[in-house]
Amino acid sequence: MVSILDTNIEFLKGVGPKRSLLLNQELKIFSFFDLLNFFPFRYVDRSKFYSIRQITVFDVEIQVIGLVKNMQIIGVGKKKRLVVNFVDKTGLISLIFFRRITWIQKNIKIGGRYLIFGRPNKYHDSISFVHPEMELITSSTTNISYSLYPVYHSSEKLNNVGLNSKGLSKLIISLLKEVKQVIYENLSKDIIFKYNFIDRYYAFQNVHFPASPQLLNESTSRLKYEELFFLQIALLKQKIIKKKKSKSFVFTKVGPKFNDFYNKHLNFELTTAQKRVMKEIRFDFATGFQMNRLLQGDVGSGKTIIAIMSILLAHDNGFQSCLMAPTDILSNQHFNSILEFADDINIRIALLTGKIKAQEKKKILFDLKNNNIDLVIGTHALIQDDVFFNNLGLVIIDEQHKFGVSQRAKLWSSSNIVPHVLVMTATPIPRTLAMTAYGDLDVSVIDELPPNRKDIVTYHKFDSELETIYQFLYQELKKDKQVYIVFPLIEESKVLDYKNLLTGYEQIKDRFSDLGFNISIMHGRLKKEDKELEMAKFLNHETHIMVATTVIEVGVNVPNATIMVIQNAEKFGLSQLHQLRGRVGRGSDKSFCFLITSHKLTSDAKVRLKAMVESSDGFKIAEIDLKLRGPGDILGTRQSGLVNLKISNLVNDHDVLYRAREDAKNLLKKDSELVSPANLAIKKFFIKYHAKLLKWGSVA
Repeated sequence: MVSILDTNIEFLKGVGPKRSLLLNQELKIFSFFDLLNFFPFRYVDRSKFYSIRQITVFDVEIQVIGLVKNMQIIGVGKKKRLVVNFVDKTGLISLIFFRRITWIQKNIKIGGRYLIFGRPNKYHDSISFVHPEMELITSSTTNISYSLYPVYHSSEKLNNVGLNSKGLSKLIISLLKEVKQVIYENLSKDIIFKYNFIDRYYAFQNVHFPASPQLLNESTSRLKYEELFFLQIALLKQKIIKKKKSKSFVFTKVGPKFNDFYNKHLNFELTTAQKRVMKEIRFDFATGFQMNRLLQGDVGSGKTIIAIMSILLAHDNGFQSCLMAPTDILSNQHFNSILEFADDINIRIALLTGKIKAQEKKKILFDLKNNNIDLVIGTHALIQDDVFFNNLGLVIIDEQHKFGVSQRAKLWSSSNIVPHVLVMTATPIPRTLAMTAYGDLDVSVIDELPPNRKDIVTYHKFDSELETIYQFLYQELKKDKQVYIVFPLIEESKVLDYKNLLTGYEQIKDRFSDLGFNISIMHGRLKKEDKELEMAKFLNHETHIMVATTVIEVGVNVPNATIMVIQNAEKFGLSQLHQLRGRVGRGSDKSFCFLITSHKLTSDAKVRLKAMVESSDGFKIAEIDLKLRGPGDILGTRQSGLVNLKISNLVNDHDVLYRAREDAKNLLKKDSELVSPANLAIKKFFIKYHAKLLKWGSVA
């Protein structure tokens, strides 16, 4: 049903075709509904008035009442400006205008009494305001006492047509009068009562024009909850729809392979987090619907053991498994680490990568099709048209962002019943993001490391201290340890960065090769086979120092590498720094990470470096990264629309998000189709404004 809120913004009083086009282009405002949900980004306290003598602060906006004494145009060309002398009983200040000079000069009254609002500037002993807001006070002006005043984002193009923050606020005043009768309730009475939410129209009115700080707080709380609640309804409904569509195999049997491994060959106690995750996976296996689970855990948290136990459960229930990794090196690593257990548990394993010889590949393909292989590990080679499984029941994908959705689906495209899917990542995702952008998936987190795992000692050093670091490297190299030295390679400065990498490589070579140490170099310009050769040499301890850019693969396991040196560390993002640090500390020896920077650092860079030095907890670091970069940058294109929030903020409003998600889960558990009369308001609003979220894709 069409509502007045769907009306094109062009038809709001004060807009028209020209302004409408700019509102579309600059602010993505197309309708009355869009403008209603275009919220102030901050508020200014306009309850206080200053005399000119009282102006002693210059970093905040203030308001002054006074008279226009005179005005004159000064300068020519780009330096042309209108200077208005403005006085009260305590002094004189200048109001300076560089734009729309003729219009302003025509409309300002000499001798007129004005309220001005803006940020003062001080130059020597004189005070000025540049382009302040001015409001003429006349005998008909009844109220000049403001409290909290909204400030809206605008743009230069909008400013030029009178739609600065003040102009936009006038449109919203007009809009609120128009839509008062059509802003209906969209939450159930139970939810409104539970949180004592205020009336919905009143909430919009007080977010745009707060009558008091308390009402602003109550209104913001109501609208933030509402936004996150409907987002969670959309994500959870998507999960329900997917599960209904995706019938899968039932694994209820915990048989001899699993029990034998767990009781006889697992020579350490699982962490509490690992036990919790295994319980979640076993629950999924028993439902009869496809498992779509994202398993995130920091480097060394024990994801591989979870993968092995899941594979054994599939085997005990008569099904094959497949583990897909993005590169040959990672596939080989998974193959070798699982092979260590293979003899004990007697499962048949094969490795299928692009490098497998034709005759060997032919045999693997035959054995896969005829159920002579229980687990195949490989790269993109697993999703070629000639690969057929006998009864694929479980797919495990390492570092999911390296594979497209269509590529993954190829693994089971020939089957009517889809296998279970476990996606593993070593990139910690902040919990609030996992509940939004990945909210249509089940997310498991291994949030603790095994007790014997040593923290990597991290230092921030300046480039002037490089000689001391080299001496430390020499002592470690003499103990037969290996070292990574990483240089940035940023797109904007790649020519200079590439030169710095090669210069750095030559310096390292000059310094260490005469001492008997071999040095590798690896960067994006090398051919794929050359990169793999260099990595294999380092892996086999044929080289002692690896000089590289960030092409060092996530997940590459070199237990003997104990030192990571990151040059120009200020150029890296926090997540990147943490991932690079995770390349060391994989053995039993103490490991070190040196973050080398210049002395000149931005405030954000200082926060990143401090976080790295103080914490090795990937999830804590991910939360700091979220605060610094915002959700859009972290997710890239992954359902970026899901975090395009109008009033809530994933960094600051996690408590609201948790409440909204729990309420949405409980609601859909009782009434998945929202047919109960108590939920009709929710259903009506959801169908109109949020159902489109259901078409967005999922990770796995």
